Amino acid sequence: MSGEVILQARDLVKHYPIRTGVIQRVTGHVRAVDGVSFDLHAGETLGVVGESGCGKSTLGRLLMRLEEPTSGSVVFDGVEMYRQRGAAMRRLRRDIQIVFQDPYTSLNPRKTVGDIVGEPFEIHRDAAPKGSRRQKVQELLDLVGLNPEHINRYPHQFSGGQRQRIGVARGIALNPKVLICDEPVSALDVSVQAQVVNLLEKLQNELGLAYIFIAHDLAVVRHISDRVAVMYLGRIVEMGDEEEIYDRPTHPYTQALLSAVPVPDPTLKGTREQIVLTGDVPSPANPPSGCHFHTRCWRVRDEPDQQVCAEKVPTLEEHGDGVGTHVCACHFAQLRPQVVASA
Repeated sequence: MSGEVILQARDLVKHYPIRTGVIQRVTGHVRAVDGVSFDLHAGETLGVVGESGCGKSTLGRLLMRLEEPTSGSVVFDGVEMYRQRGAAMRRLRRDIQIVFQDPYTSLNPRKTVGDIVGEPFEIHRDAAPKGSRRQKVQELLDLVGLNPEHINRYPHQFSGGQRQRIGVARGIALNPKVLICDEPVSALDVSVQAQVVNLLEKLQNELGLAYIFIAHDLAVVRHISDRVAVMYLGRIVEMGDEEEIYDRPTHPYTQALLSAVPVPDPTLKGTREQIVLTGDVPSPANPPSGCHFHTRCWRVRDEPDQQVCAEKVPTLEEHGDGVGTHVCACHFAQLRPQVVASA
């Protein structure tokens, strides 16, 4: 990407303690995020995909510092986020905002739309003079495609797609540099999903936003993302440009995910191989040793040196044509072109 690096995550780890017994003794940990590193450039969209429970949403909350990490660091706009306290952290949060997954629970039902979208101006009072806040809120509603005259309505008077637009308006109120979208369309109908995704692309072009777009819908991620990171059990197993990941995947988990994507053209049915993963996803409280995916990996069965997968953690290594454009964490990574047919 040509834009400067605006956010750097390095070795992010988040382990939740498991407590049992009367005295709540710690007997283990849930490894929600287990050593994640990446860069986000100004103006780009990084899609984060993976199965439910792989740590996507926890990663988003760590980047917002809604959760404190077990270890690791996040450098945002040249500032180490986890070292900031009080007013310094509030100033940093002006430039990194979030849109939550469920538009039905992320909006306070007792507040009007004007109060919800205008709340950032109450916290950061220098962002808009008090006398102009109502006008500013109406401008934001108009920007996301809502009627500014509905400023006094309550969330229950809007549809799901309209509520998500309200969440987007709240997220962009302070003109942030980064917007974290935590599965913003998963609770919406397909037609409404397209409207919200188109809105996000429009706002990115107009405001120069950078997105962390968390989702499990591979088609939506391909449409909106510049780069894609694939997560499995708390780790990034493959990351690269959108075309590299979708057209030339190298990790067996990514290849299995893409082979399961439905193809709308019936003439292509049966022209591609579908990879069926066996077994259940291991528990993040007791993940497999070595490569977390090796217990379900279809490629391990074909390799003579299977033991390395169970003993050694694979590192993200370059597999593309350009430096750092396509990295994969697999001991036996190999290209498998045309896993998913072109739409």
